[in-house]
Amino acid sequence: MTEHPTRSDQDLAYFDERRSAEVVAARNGAAADARTAEVLGTLVRHLHAGIREAAVTPEEWLAAIQFLTRTGQICTDWRQEFILLSDILGVSMLVDAINHHRPDGATENTVLGPFYVPDAPRYANGENICLDGKGEPMLVRGRVIDGEGRPVPGATLDVWATNDDGFYDVQQQDVQPANNLRGVFTAEADGGYWFRTVKPRFYPIPDDGPVGELLRALDRSVNRPAHLHFIVTAPGYDRVVTHIFMPDCDYLPTDAVFGVKSSLIAQTEHVDDAAEAKRVGLPNPFWRVDWDFVLVPTA
Repeated sequence: MTEHPTRSDQDLAYFDERRSAEVVAARNGAAADARTAEVLGTLVRHLHAGIREAAVTPEEWLAAIQFLTRTGQICTDWRQEFILLSDILGVSMLVDAINHHRPDGATENTVLGPFYVPDAPRYANGENICLDGKGEPMLVRGRVIDGEGRPVPGATLDVWATNDDGFYDVQQQDVQPANNLRGVFTAEADGGYWFRTVKPRFYPIPDDGPVGELLRALDRSVNRPAHLHFIVTAPGYDRVVTHIFMPDCDYLPTDAVFGVKSSLIAQTEHVDDAAEAKRVGLPNPFWRVDWDFVLVPTA
């Protein structure tokens, strides 16, 4: 027996400007994946509402399609322009934030970034991860603790940063030593860690593609403020992916990828003490950062 569409089905069978998002959702079949339909339906509703509100012209929509086409075309095995687009639209940070709610006082997450490399060299506490000798020397030290201030011995700290020219080693494989400014450290019995490095500096995100064009059209900065990347892990605790930002960087309020949170801005100390410099194995003067990571138990 042939089933005849209901009045409601007929209303959504053909395009209707006023109910365009509903018409799209109504095309989903009975066997549609529920979560896919939910997420896509939400995005379509907001997309249609935005296009309607801005009264987008055919020429503007074609330009948007061409922009996305060029975004895909510039992607390679090491360059992901779509992630960069997600970053500069604040979407990467939003997705990260809604999935990493933590109690007050716990170390907050921020974006991973495109330049993380797994299996960096392991170092003993106190060793120097700067292999090219560039930059102002800096000592980073602190503890990995839980919310009650108790040490988390054996926690792993994976750190990476740009060199003093503002590039990661993977961006300059013919210039920088391999694994320059990368290293993995292990917290000691008291949760303590420390290592030598150089003070990070700001750097521009890759701006020679469609994303860079978009930022220039919006009169926005392409720079990321000076920071160190960290991934901190320990059995039984949530994995933390975060940054430590330098407080004297002019680009803190205009980070191109919205990665700055006020709780992640460190305090730096400029140490001019020859005896202390000798003790920690750095030239005098040097910078010092004290930073504790506060982990929360896995739910």
